[in-house]
Amino acid sequence: MHRMGIYEKYIKRPQDFLLSLIALILLSPLFLILYILVKRKLGTPVFFHQERPGLHGKIFNLIKFRSMTDERDTQGNLLPDEKRLTPFGKKLRATSLDELPELLNILKGDMSIVGPRPLLVRYLPRYNAHQARRHEVRPGFTGLAQVSGRNAITWERKFDLDVEYVDHVTFFLDWRIIFRTVGTVLRHEGISSASSATMEEFMGTKETEEDAGRADQKCGEA
Repeated sequence: MHRMGIYEKYIKRPQDFLLSLIALILLSPLFLILYILVKRKLGTPVFFHQERPGLHGKIFNLIKFRSMTDERDTQGNLLPDEKRLTPFGKKLRATSLDELPELLNILKGDMSIVGPRPLLVRYLPRYNAHQARRHEVRPGFTGLAQVSGRNAITWERKFDLDVEYVDHVTFFLDWRIIFRTVGTVLRHEGISSASSATMEEFMGTKETEEDAGRADQKCGEA
């Protein structure tokens, strides 16, 4: 089980609140421009709302700028992501500007600036014991997995990096990830996986004895 240090207990949350508030104020003109552009190019609703699991798996409402259309097939089913992701939407994702509204989630305390990315609720029962440890901290706007390959690495590698972060939350690691995030976004790295416009759905990983042993060891250290 995750143990919080002094930084996580007393500094991380106030730091998140202050930085997200400053960012919202400074970026408010850009926020308004993006709102108008999304409304013109993709229509309404401008914001994408979706339930995601947060700290300890508690569900919260994630807010992003919409980046895909609502195009459906003749049966009324949504078309695949690559069909609904417009050139404008691709630019939003490449620059991570679609994620700016998540600053509101950070302000509210649903998320942190740095932490494992909040994924889909339906993934919860698919995690093995090791992977589920990613929910021992608040999810983040960016994280160790995002600066280590983003969507270009496997789900299993992402989760290993998430748990590595959980076990090593420090002030210096957070700021190293923040600075690395700037470079990753500017270079447009890891936006898509090898076979998808975004990332393939996570269908679960068979738990190995090594995974179970790692999870039991961490629980024993608590």
